[in-house]
Formats: sequence, structure tokens, C-alpha cells
Amino acid sequence: MRVALICDWLTGMRGGERCFEIACQLWPDADVFTLVYMPGSVSPAIESHKIYTSFIQRICPDVKHFRRCLPLFPFAIERFDLHQYDLVISFSHCVAKGVRVRQGTPHICYCHTPMRYAWDMRQSYLESLNMPKKWLTAAVLNYLKWWDRKTASRVDKFIANSNYIRSRIKTAYNRDALVIYPPVDCSRFCLSNQDDGYYLIVSAPAPYKRIDLAIEALSSLNKRLLIIGNGHERLSLKRNAGGNIEFLGNVNDLEVADYMQRCTALIFPGEEDFGIVPLEAQACGKPVIAFGRGGAAETIVGFQNSDGKQPTGVFFEKQDVESLISAIQVFESNKNAFDPSVCRNNALRFDKSVFRNTFYHAVSHSKPLACHFRSNRACL
Repeated sequence: MRVALICDWLTGMRGGERCFEIACQLWPDADVFTLVYMPGSVSPAIESHKIYTSFIQRICPDVKHFRRCLPLFPFAIERFDLHQYDLVISFSHCVAKGVRVRQGTPHICYCHTPMRYAWDMRQSYLESLNMPKKWLTAAVLNYLKWWDRKTASRVDKFIANSNYIRSRIKTAYNRDALVIYPPVDCSRFCLSNQDDGYYLIVSAPAPYKRIDLAIEALSSLNKRLLIIGNGHERLSLKRNAGGNIEFLGNVNDLEVADYMQRCTALIFPGEEDFGIVPLEAQACGKPVIAFGRGGAAETIVGFQNSDGKQPTGVFFEKQDVESLISAIQVFESNKNAFDPSVCRNNALRFDKSVFRNTFYHAVSHSKPLACHFRSNRACL
């Protein structure tokens, strides 16, 4: 059986790439298709495959700026020739699910979110633009939204990375989805009781991450905050940060684990589709102070609403500075309520071994795949 694995782009190892990495391990002979690929930016498990890139790679040699070609992404993903493959598995948060497949070939999509640019993040992308650019960008986003909805019919089976995204898939595509949570490599992290007195953020600075809230809140409380990650917002955030805020930039996986194991707690102020970082912190035995919406609501046992379970974090309900400050104060007044071993055990429910087994079973036992092997014709 010839398998094609599709993803939006390969330019670094983040949560989506951790999922894709396991698919590459499950199907070691599969071919990989992606818009752009930066050699050396992803794991050996991915780079061991034959990787095909789109024409975006050729017209944008400096891969760091490939997002400028956003209007061309649908056309680029549709140009891949997948007629020779017996199974297509896409991992999509942008356009990967829009690939064209041969009639009767099962296409299973692990959906991180319906296209973020066109749906939930649309307004934030438009707010910072002047009027001529806003009109042009709005027209592009309208097209992308139309295309994203239309191409949902090319997918035989959707798998969502959380119940939160399952509801978005239903709203955007009017399709149901199986929920399989992304993998957390708990073996990378050791249970730790060490507390070096700093709060931690691990995130690429971007507007929707709301790192600005954490900077302002921790500055008001005069608490030390370390921020790991690089992004286009970093310089503006740094200009507004006081001496208690430290920007560490990108660090390797071993250093991330070390910082997590020595922090007081992780701060997670954005609304994410799922969010692997809060579970990585819990794998270290560390509690998480998080905005109580999105995937975090499914992976953290809140102090206020634990329903008899031991808590692994504190939620703040409004995405503003005052609410975050209040949550930090609640946490600091109740530190003894948070047991590191409870945090670790909660993270183990999402370990990559669970994802590997569940995802493989979902693909191999899916209706479109079973139909394909009963007949070489389209079955759905």
C-alpha cells in the first residue's frame, strides 16, 4: 500500500509537527508532501522520508517569508499529483486537507483547526492594517474561507485534536469528527519539586498568544517571568517589558525541559486549539495558570472547578490583565493544593504512546479504508 502524508509546511518542531512525526514513524515508507520545507528544522523521523515541496518553495527561496504567498497556498496544495497512492493522510491547520486525491482513495484528515487565517483569527489579522490593505486582505480571506469550506468534501474522515476543534469543524464544514488528542512526549520530562521562583512561558510571540497580558500582570506583581520562543512580536513586547521579564529566544528541547522543571508554574494566556505546552509542564509536575477556553479546558483540572479531583492548574475566565492577576494570586495562596505527581499523572493520559495506538487504530479501522480494500471503486 502506497501512503502519502501531507502537512502544511515543515519549518520547525511544534505541536503539529510532533503529531506528524508519529505518522512518519507509523508509515516509514510513506512519501511526504508539504508547501515548503526547511532542511534541518524537523526531526530525523520526518527527514528520513522523501519530501516533495510545492512551487512556493521555488518562488520564495527564503523560506522564512513564505507566508507572503498565502493567496497561492490553495493552488499550490492542489498541484500535488497523488494519483498513485492508496491512502492519503493530511495534517491540516491551513490548506493540507485540500489536496486532490484519486476517486476511491481514502483521505483521512487530522485537523488541528479549520484554516485559522480565514475563520477565528480573521479579525486580528485585519485590525492592524490600513484601509487599502484591509480591503485587499479581506477579499483574500473571503476567498480562502470559501475554498476551505468547499474542499472539506475531499476528506472522507476528519479527526479533531480536541472537542473544541470538533465543534469548529462542525460549524465550518458541517462534518463530525473523531477526537484524538495530540501526543505529549512525557519521557522528555522528569517529575520535579524544584522551584527557582520564576514563572514561565514557552511560546512563539504572536498576537493571539496574548503574552502581553502575562508581561503586564507579572510586572504589576513584580514577579519574575521567563519567555522562551521567537516571533515577530518579540521586539515590541520587549520594549514594553520591565526588568523582571527575561526573553530567552529559542532554546533546544533539553533546555526547555530544564526551565520547566525549575519553574514555579507555567503561564498560558492564549486561546489555543489544543496546546501541548501545558501538558509538558504538567509532565514535569508543574501547575498551569491558563485562560479557561480552548484546548486548555480539556487538559487542565482547574482549582475552582475540579469536581472533587485534585487540581493541576488555575483558570482565568476573562482574557485581561486583572483576571490573570487574580488567578496568579489564587495560585500563590493555594500552592499546597497542587501535587506534582498528580500533575504528572494527568499528563500521562496524553502520552505519545496513547496517540500512536489510538491514531493507528482509527486510520486502519476507518470506514473509507475498509471500503477501499473491499472494492477498488469509491464507496462513500
